Amino acid sequence: MAKKEGSNKSVLDLERYLNQPVKVKFSGGREVKGILKGHDAVANLVLDDVQEFLRDPEDPYKVSDETRNLGLVVARGTSVMLICPVDGTEEIANPFAGA
Repeated sequence: MAKKEGSNKSVLDLERYLNQPVKVKFSGGREVKGILKGHDAVANLVLDDVQEFLRDPEDPYKVSDETRNLGLVVARGTSVMLICPVDGTEEIANPFAGA
């Protein structure tokens, strides 16, 4: 059977974020920040110097300011929901929270 060209190429262009800090959100709601050291076509990630943002015990949907250090993490791509660079982004207030 003939092999298609570019079939092993990922839709995500994560090469430009290698060795840069990224923030990752997972399907269970966990959020981490770390240095992207590697990835593959299905978004399996290798992150170093990882910090996990802990949730507020009063409200499980809200992330608190507390963090814990995890070190080196290998994240399975099926659980990754969002990958964004830390540099060049800032958090803003939710305009719909008061509605």
